[in-house]
Amino acid sequence: MNIFILLLLLAVLTSTTGAAEVVVVYAQIGGTVTLKPPALNDLKKHYMYWKKDKDISEDLAWLNPMGNNNWKIKDEAWKNISSWSPLIIKNIQQEHFRTFFLKLKKPTDNPTFYEYVIRKLTVSVGPSSPVLPGETVTLSCSAETPLGKRIQWMNPRGELNPLNPLTFSASMRDNGPWSCMVTDGQSKSQVNVSVTVLDLSPALSRPQYTSTSSHLSLPCSLLPHISWEQIKAKGFRELHWSFIPSTASVPQRLFSLSAEGPLTWKPDQNKGLQPGTNPKKGDLSLRRNRGIEEDAGEYICALEFENGVTLKRSVHVKLLQIVSSTGTELISGQQLNLTCGLEQPLPSDLHLKWLPPKKSTLSDPSSPLIIPLVSTADAGTWRCELWRNNTQLTWAEITLEIVPWLSVWMMVVICSVTVIIILVFILAFILCRRRKQKMRHLRRRLCQCKHPKPKGFTEHNISTDILKRTSQPIEFLSR
Repeated sequence: MNIFILLLLLAVLTSTTGAAEVVVVYAQIGGTVTLKPPALNDLKKHYMYWKKDKDISEDLAWLNPMGNNNWKIKDEAWKNISSWSPLIIKNIQQEHFRTFFLKLKKPTDNPTFYEYVIRKLTVSVGPSSPVLPGETVTLSCSAETPLGKRIQWMNPRGELNPLNPLTFSASMRDNGPWSCMVTDGQSKSQVNVSVTVLDLSPALSRPQYTSTSSHLSLPCSLLPHISWEQIKAKGFRELHWSFIPSTASVPQRLFSLSAEGPLTWKPDQNKGLQPGTNPKKGDLSLRRNRGIEEDAGEYICALEFENGVTLKRSVHVKLLQIVSSTGTELISGQQLNLTCGLEQPLPSDLHLKWLPPKKSTLSDPSSPLIIPLVSTADAGTWRCELWRNNTQLTWAEITLEIVPWLSVWMMVVICSVTVIIILVFILAFILCRRRKQKMRHLRRRLCQCKHPKPKGFTEHNISTDILKRTSQPIEFLSR
């Protein structure tokens, strides 16, 4: 019975004087703190007073239910307060680590006090960012009293670790914001610190596609918040591009950047590629306006340090090609076979799209593309596009020349007649030449006789004389 009376008295006192609820918030120097009023349904009906001391009548500021407010900021240390509902303090300094009070009061009720305690939290990272992969990193988080608080670390993947200080070997999985999570009774605070693991970007998980009709881009760059001064401070030695063709295993050096002297690309075997125009700003990419058949393979962008650490980015390039089984010059009526694809079968997430010439009557081309009888309307540029979902990756083109069937036979007839005429002229020339040679040979034999041919003597006369005088021996015939 006595206990019941005591509880009743306590309730009465609470309703008349207002109970103080304590909220503990942890922050670090230079950080930002937000002190939120309690979530009351009728909060807008209360007068709101922010105070540095509960029992002193002077207020930092007050707000009434009509929306009017009055700020009484006289100390420069409190000029960083940017809002009063909630109370937001930016660029926390040592004098801000103290207790604040919020007094809420309705015109007809007794005031209620809420106590906010800002406590100092010290977070350190060693060594300072950026760090190289494999380098040992230590995170430390220390908070002011009271005891009973619990400190945990949350990594960029959202995983909690109860160790404090926390030591780990850096990898790219550790790059990003780490959070020191402090639990003090019912209050929870979180302070973030950034760990930057030095690396190249972007990391491509998929190949790059090109063709002899489209451009080729090989991306490689420094992270936006990493400078060359930071890289050199870590012992930068060299950055270079190398290429391993799909048909070989020996890498070929293309370009390099040395730590000695200005950051200027040195070509080794550039294959017609062009490097970024301003490597000082972190652009380390290579590009070409038109791909070539020898582009297929693996390109490696490597950043080397004196301690043996090498950061790499690999770009796999695949070539899209169109192959015509009958070449690019056809006759109307021939069968056309066009095949478009990569060296390997297409992955399930890729598909091809054919774009025939405007005059072509082909309505729904597919790959491989087969037209049993081509016509002159199919002449022109055929375009094959490679797509992933709604994104076009690259394209290839082939230009076909198709000659009408009638024109071909007319050409065949004209060529045949021309050949026959030429053969007739050649044959006539040969026969005429052979006849002249025989006549010349006959004259030489006649000139070898003992009786010289008299003046005016002709072949016809000698032939007639030979026939008349068959009984006489002819010496040159016996010879």
